[in-house]
Amino acid sequence: MKQFPDSPHAPAETRSWPPISVVMPVLNEERHLREAVHQILAQSYPGEIEVILAVGPSQDRTQEVADAIAAADRRVVVVPNPTGRTPNALNAAIAASRNGIVARVDGHAMLPPDYLRVAVETLEETGADNVGGVMAAEGVTAFEQAVACAMTSKIGVGAAAFHVGGTAGPADTVYLGVFRRSALDRVGGYDEHFQRAQDWEMNHRIRQSGGLVWFQPRMRVSYRPRPNVKALAKQYFHYGRWRRVVSRTHEGTINLRYLAPPAAVLAIALGLVVSPFFPLGLVIPGGYALAIVVGSVLTGSGHPAAVKAKLPLVYATMHLSWGWGFLTSPRKLARPSPQQGHLALH
Repeated sequence: MKQFPDSPHAPAETRSWPPISVVMPVLNEERHLREAVHQILAQSYPGEIEVILAVGPSQDRTQEVADAIAAADRRVVVVPNPTGRTPNALNAAIAASRNGIVARVDGHAMLPPDYLRVAVETLEETGADNVGGVMAAEGVTAFEQAVACAMTSKIGVGAAAFHVGGTAGPADTVYLGVFRRSALDRVGGYDEHFQRAQDWEMNHRIRQSGGLVWFQPRMRVSYRPRPNVKALAKQYFHYGRWRRVVSRTHEGTINLRYLAPPAAVLAIALGLVVSPFFPLGLVIPGGYALAIVVGSVLTGSGHPAAVKAKLPLVYATMHLSWGWGFLTSPRKLARPSPQQGHLALH
């Protein structure tokens, strides 16, 4: 088992805690950035913390806010990310960081006070290369609350533990992640080809290299869902599109959970096309509509009426956008060979 110098079970005042580098890709995060950084620096973690903000070309005052935060606290460093792409930002921040433990945090993620402490304890106890927890979606408006409900239900996102919760244990992937730098160096960091699904893809390479990815449900991170149908549809369309790229890159990484949305899109489309000639074809889209209404009633229990009313639309948007993105994912997005230099950490 890979261990740190002292046991995590030793009293905090007697053990030494490894320093942590928190890397954050930042783009158009003026609204949430100050609070997100504050929650990192206010962690109940006895060890040293540094924060590396990789700032892309934002359309708001994100750059000014980031620079002001860094000027006020020497623990914060700002590095440029001219591409604005998430994997490029993460690699730039990792390259500028100094410590053996690297935690990925997004610019709108709100960490619980013990997040880093639990992560380090879990790394020590399990010997894992990456640990992460629950993407705890929390909405403010009725639509956001409906999305949060859908994102934490098996009807909306399947059985992925980092969405719906579960017991601690090995996982294919986790939300965000707290890594050993040695693992990042071993696999070359984030693959900058993948605009989306870069976390899943890198965790796959960590596991393929013999590393362990561990789900820790005690690590819950508040996540703000998309605020409207258009933004939600775009998000899930790109999720589906890039998950298809991952499946083409790494054979054997697709399963029935990922195939369900594109199968639903094809079945619904087929039913609608044949319905003018065979009215029974409407059973397929009608059956899907009935299923998500029933699912909305079951999963919406305890939520306000306005939230329940939006759940069928939210479920349909998530399923059909993901499925359409998967089906229409162009082959030109295929991952070039690793020799072409898309793995940026060396």
